Amino acid sequence: QVQLVESGGGLVQAGGSLRLSCAASGRTFSRLTMAWFRQAPGKEREFVAAIIWRSSNTYNTNHADSVKGRFTISRDNGKNTVYLQKMSLKPEDTAVYYCAATYRSDEASSPTVYDSWGQGTQVTVSS
Repeated sequence: QVQLVESGGGLVQAGGSLRLSCAASGRTFSRLTMAWFRQAPGKEREFVAAIIWRSSNTYNTNHADSVKGRFTISRDNGKNTVYLQKMSLKPEDTAVYYCAATYRSDEASSPTVYDSWGQGTQVTVSS
């Protein structure tokens, strides 16, 4: 398994921006599919975005419809880190955000394919 540590959460006003980071351990980070999920109180864990390994350090990205145009997932393999840039935040974006990793490249929006998870970071958007 890969050890994942999220950071960058906090309190932000609606319309504001925030960048989450997820640092991963291990030497094979570049081979991983990485994703962000979120979970609001009383709700199930929800897919946010994934950056999916394809081949030879080539990746595709996939963003949930609810965040398209506002959130962007990216990675820096030199730093073993994946990012989630969040803009135009809304109160409904309030949740605990989790970073996840898998060596699979299929079904990247399903939490069941991920076998490594971070501890989560709280994001609260005030209206």
